[in-house]
Amino acid sequence: MLANLKALRSKKGISQQRLAEAIGVSQQSINKYENHNVEPDIQTLMALARYFHTSVDYLIGFTQIDHVIEQVHPFELNAEEARLLNLWRRLSTDEKQSIFHITRNYLKDTK
Repeated sequence: MLANLKALRSKKGISQQRLAEAIGVSQQSINKYENHNVEPDIQTLMALARYFHTSVDYLIGFTQIDHVIEQVHPFELNAEEARLLNLWRRLSTDEKQSIFHITRNYLKDTK
């Protein structure tokens, strides 16, 4: 069973039939994926992920990240930059906003 399929479909407000037509399977297949522990083949999983702009990992419940993760372009960080990035990723949204405000104010004062 696909852990998040039914929720995604409900959020988008579409029927099993409409989803089935959009990805090229039967309505009965969608019902089985949602309710009867039937797993789709990889091509169907990929079609579902494309349709909902999500990942296969999210569909199967492997991650809670519900959107497509964009490719990150690699760049080199020195040790201090890498440490700051790792710390940044642990901050809450409010904490990150505070850091943004401090940084903006600091940059205004240095011009």
